[in-house]
Amino acid sequence: MKKLFSTRYTENSIAFSLLLLRLALGILMIPHGFSKLTKFTTVVKEFPDPIHLGATVSLSLVIFAEFFCAVLLVAGLMTRLVVIPLIITMGVAVFMIHNSDFFGEAEQATLYLAGYLVLLVAGPGKVSMDRMLGN
Repeated sequence: MKKLFSTRYTENSIAFSLLLLRLALGILMIPHGFSKLTKFTTVVKEFPDPIHLGATVSLSLVIFAEFFCAVLLVAGLMTRLVVIPLIITMGVAVFMIHNSDFFGEAEQATLYLAGYLVLLVAGPGKVSMDRMLGN
């Protein structure tokens, strides 16, 4: 009970928290990208083009972020680098697609965006491929 009200933290608790955050954000994002990847020809017909590169390029960039970058995020490989496309994708979703409706349609994308920003600042933590390769 004492631990619940404690303001102290350990390096291991931070590492475990970052692992949980990485796994949750990556694993929950992968199905979004995978469904777009497997249904590319169907999805591209109705996909928005908010940055005016064409629907095909926009969808390809989203798939790259939501599937491939999310897989690398789960592994903790190049973490800070792979969250950048995810931050951009979620930023576009929040601010351009859902018109900054943070408490409505953009709520989910806003939560993802916040988590990815935390990982950009904090890094992958101890339990990651980045850490193993760095040693």
